Amino acid sequence: MRSWWRSVQPALFAFLITSIARLIGLTLRWRVLGERENLDGVQGGKIIAGWHGRTFLAALRWRNRGYYALISRSRDGEMQDQIFRRFGYRTVRGSTKRGGARAAVECARLLRKGETFVFTPDGPRGPSGEVQEGILWLAKKSGAVIIPGGAAARPRWMARSWDRYMVPLPFAKAVIVLGEPIRVPEDATDEQLQQIGEQLKQALNEAEKRAEEEASK
Repeated sequence: MRSWWRSVQPALFAFLITSIARLIGLTLRWRVLGERENLDGVQGGKIIAGWHGRTFLAALRWRNRGYYALISRSRDGEMQDQIFRRFGYRTVRGSTKRGGARAAVECARLLRKGETFVFTPDGPRGPSGEVQEGILWLAKKSGAVIIPGGAAARPRWMARSWDRYMVPLPFAKAVIVLGEPIRVPEDATDEQLQQIGEQLKQALNEAEKRAEEEASK
């Protein structure tokens, strides 16, 4: 019985979560800033970056476009994989402990082909609001641009998790802000990568701050 429940649990919860998210999404009052010039108008590989706690709106906004997401091989990752696939994303499975190097190489290959990834620089386990080196490595190796994004909604529910995960309430005002693309030079040194990481962190925080301001109007 337990074995059967473990096998169906990810699919069941993924179905419930995506169904609820779609229903909420139908009621949201959307405003997206910077999408045309900073995403649609950019050629080549793109990495849409946003803090882990604000992925709810991004998952809804860019569903069914064939974008990619990097999902860990953990038990939680199995459910996340099914959720993203139900939203019409394609996924690459891997994490720092299992399949990380192979997954990173595959992500870089897809980005060089001109694909788009949604990525959480502080995921999958934090610390919240800190840029990890993975996204910088991918941008450096693939030549893809990083597009910093921020999201906010009012009214909303905030989880007591490490990332303070945000879920908009039905009929909320939902705002996504996309900032100017950031490029990582192919020959960037470790010192330069650190500087670009700080630049990205600042851009992400600024985008989220503006999204909060717009959602509160």
